[in-house]
Amino acid sequence: MPVPPAPTDVPQSDLPPTSPREGDLLWTPSAARVEDARLTRFTRFAEARTGRRFADYATLWRWSTTELEEFWQAIWDFFEVRSSAPHTAVLEERVMPGARWFPGARLNLAEHVLRNERSGTPALLFADETSGLRELPWEEFTEQVRAVATHLRSRGIGVGDRVVAYLPNIPQAMVAMLATASVGAIWASVSPDFGARGALDRLGQLEPAVLLAADGYRYGGRDFDRRGEVAEIVAGLPGLREVVHVPVLGLDQPGTPWDDVLAGPPVPAAEFEFTQVPFDAPLWVLFSSGTTGLPKAIVHGHGGILLEHLKLHVLHHDLRPGDRAFFFTTTGWMMWNFLLTMPLVGAVPVLYDGNPSHPDVDVLWRIAQDSRARLFGASPTFVELMQKAGVVPRERFDLSALDVVMPAGSPVAPAITRWFFTDVKDDLSIATGSGGTDCCTGFVGGVPTLPVYAGEIQARSLGVAAQAWDDEGRSVVGRVGELVITAPMPSMPLFFWGDEDGARYRGSYFETFPGVWRHGDFFEVNERGGCFVRGRSDAVLNRQGVRIGTAEIYRVVEDDPAVRTSLVVNLDLPDGGFFMPLFVVLSPGQELDADLVDRLRRSLRAECTPRHVPDAIIAVDAIPLTRSGKKMEVPVRRLLLGAAPADVADPSAMADPDRFADIAEYARTQSDYRL
Repeated sequence: MPVPPAPTDVPQSDLPPTSPREGDLLWTPSAARVEDARLTRFTRFAEARTGRRFADYATLWRWSTTELEEFWQAIWDFFEVRSSAPHTAVLEERVMPGARWFPGARLNLAEHVLRNERSGTPALLFADETSGLRELPWEEFTEQVRAVATHLRSRGIGVGDRVVAYLPNIPQAMVAMLATASVGAIWASVSPDFGARGALDRLGQLEPAVLLAADGYRYGGRDFDRRGEVAEIVAGLPGLREVVHVPVLGLDQPGTPWDDVLAGPPVPAAEFEFTQVPFDAPLWVLFSSGTTGLPKAIVHGHGGILLEHLKLHVLHHDLRPGDRAFFFTTTGWMMWNFLLTMPLVGAVPVLYDGNPSHPDVDVLWRIAQDSRARLFGASPTFVELMQKAGVVPRERFDLSALDVVMPAGSPVAPAITRWFFTDVKDDLSIATGSGGTDCCTGFVGGVPTLPVYAGEIQARSLGVAAQAWDDEGRSVVGRVGELVITAPMPSMPLFFWGDEDGARYRGSYFETFPGVWRHGDFFEVNERGGCFVRGRSDAVLNRQGVRIGTAEIYRVVEDDPAVRTSLVVNLDLPDGGFFMPLFVVLSPGQELDADLVDRLRRSLRAECTPRHVPDAIIAVDAIPLTRSGKKMEVPVRRLLLGAAPADVADPSAMADPDRFADIAEYARTQSDYRL
């Protein structure tokens, strides 16, 4: 497809002539773009109903985080949320945790998706390594959702039951999730690059009734047969009532075939009933690992996700009916949930299952071109790959439909922000985002009416009372503090599965500042409201936007008889990249040779995912521990980022202060990463 000439009737970016510094102005939206933004329309709607005047985004944000009832009722009305019973209040208690939103309301998220059915248009687009872009029309999509929901009901699946999936990013996964929500059951998924142990660590907590499983997946030109892993998973889920076999590789596999599930009598839309559930009824479970124990099973609700994603897709990403939106993800990352709710606003999600650099390094840009994507999501790591390969998308592809780029997954360096303007397109809204699995949304992100500055996130999201706090709990501007949320949000977790008394939930977010959400990121807000996420402030690893618990890695590595103990950290580097070293203490008589390194890497890849594989494995004599025996991950990370040993830990709190010696020497002499 030929690349059209650059348009002459749009503003050019405000690129500085030299390499950008953090905070350099790169782009300003035109007056026409600001006027056309859905955020502008919502602002006028809010002014008309409240009698207030919102002179700028900062004023609107302050209102949204202080007048919570007014703001969230405005969101409800602006998006015409459908409820079969009225709510008696917007917010019953303004506390964290424990806030109760829209009591009395009864609704269903899937109903709000399927109400956007439009004859003759695609509900979603999808592609993989062996097939080009294809469409799933709305008529087929809604028929499949109703068929799967009807099948689930025939098996006695309803409110509160768990339906889980071991599936790649394919249309069947999206259909099954919405069918699950339609009947009031609870969804959870992991991608099939997880080994059986990693999958069971997550799905096994839920005691599911139904498992949908693929026979395998394709990645990098290879087929991966996962029937053995599926058999292990099934054996580890004794309460299953049914296993549904979803063919990907075309291999024989026990269970009810997917086509048989779809083959039941068609259910007309007029006769299908969406189970009405309370606003805070569980919708899905996302997994975000801590540093000890099993991954946290975070439960989100129908209503909170509905309101939050309506707000996010329309007001922050400016999506409209018919827009195509493409973000490379797997079913094990919250960005898949972000993608699958885009039909709430009539947008068309674009799914891709495969290696993002196979068969060519620019395959994602080809999909963006062929799908006519208006929004394209990319990780900073992906951009670095483009830069190293010398790929200039604007020279190879027709990206005339592209309007919004959303970098997410790790901190974005100024050069990466600039790259989108120099190598992709002059006139782009760069909606850099950061948030989390915990609330399944962005805390900070794009604002279509604001300028773009190098390395800077445009603003705090509406309804998100994000601040940077110092150790004394004081808000700071212009310097780094802890990212906190000072007011409740509808999409905050309902609870953690299995956390009967709420102790783990409270300990995860509210232990440091009682009544205030501490997220675990280093955060900075400048005078104009621009934001910077400076990396994790706790020991959770962040790899390409996927949070990994160190405990997952330790379970695999320390199962090897050659390893006595280990410690892993992830470093966010100044150029926007990251580096994850694994330190191991070997058993007597063992040495860290190439065979052991290869064995550990293969085990982590097979039993967890490729993201669990460290960038380097280093043998040390000892791992630093606290007096209570906890591995000192955060101090080690600070040490590797350049802090002095005396500044990262109190020797009196350590079991043996000398245990820092080997790691300190590695930090002093290493050439593995660049600060």
